[in-house]
Amino acid sequence: MSKTAKMHVKIGDTVKIISGFDKNKTGEVLKLYKKTGKIIVKGINFKYKHIKPNTENEVGEIKQFEAPIHHSNVKLTSKES
Repeated sequence: MSKTAKMHVKIGDTVKIISGFDKNKTGEVLKLYKKTGKIIVKGINFKYKHIKPNTENEVGEIKQFEAPIHHSNVKLTSKES
């Protein structure tokens, strides 16, 4: 039996970050992870992944992506109608 967290936000809601590195920034909820209780907010909590080249003629790169943040660290500012 798996437990899922009850979250106060939905996809498309505008939220304000209330704790952490991106405090007082706002963004839109893009994705929910109910099993872990985390959400992805557009433009918040960027992380970098360094990709090595696999073949000799390939070039390595640095990918930037939005990492999940716990839903308790955000405050709902406006709902999507």
